[in-house]
Amino acid sequence: MSELTGNSYKPLPGQEPIVRHRRSDRRRKKKKENRRELIGTILYIVIICAFVFVVLRYVGQRTVVRGHSMDPTLNDGENLIMDKFTYHFADPERYDIVIFPGPEEDGEQPYYIKRVIALPGETIQIKNGKVYIDDVELTSDVYGSVDYIDDDYRGIAIDAIQMGSDEYFCMGDNRLESYDSRYEAVGPVRKSEMIGKVWLRIWPLDKAGKVR
Repeated sequence: MSELTGNSYKPLPGQEPIVRHRRSDRRRKKKKENRRELIGTILYIVIICAFVFVVLRYVGQRTVVRGHSMDPTLNDGENLIMDKFTYHFADPERYDIVIFPGPEEDGEQPYYIKRVIALPGETIQIKNGKVYIDDVELTSDVYGSVDYIDDDYRGIAIDAIQMGSDEYFCMGDNRLESYDSRYEAVGPVRKSEMIGKVWLRIWPLDKAGKVR
């Protein structure tokens, strides 16, 4: 047997002293804490990566502007985030900037970025250099690069065109260079054809923010 005196330990003659492993216990405890922190960090990274994947796959997607049909609102080379989620639950609104597949070009499928001008059921016509909806001038359209659309750029909208129940008339803001619903090969766009609407501009950084 050993003798205990107060809080101290005194071995009997010939008995091996008991060594307290407080330092090694602390090291083991520290290792466990570090392991838990590492596992937590890995789980956090996995969750973030999964969240980004879901957002990019089902909610938003990065896209790059090619061409000048949306000048001055969107310029060639700008990077955008497209909202692919909203139109599953809501209809496009006038002046939304939408993305949809255009006519095939040289065996490739281009995607167009245009602005919604006329809504389902409405009648659109370009006359006297202006856009008319249901025979009333669309004065709220402040996005076009020109105030007057020459006769050469009226396209099929030279005559009044009524949109179907799921059709939208879309034009580029650069009205003199945009290939859009005014041309027969493109025509009115169905909601089901729209991949999504432009939400954010992420590049260049000095112009980053919500796109209107």
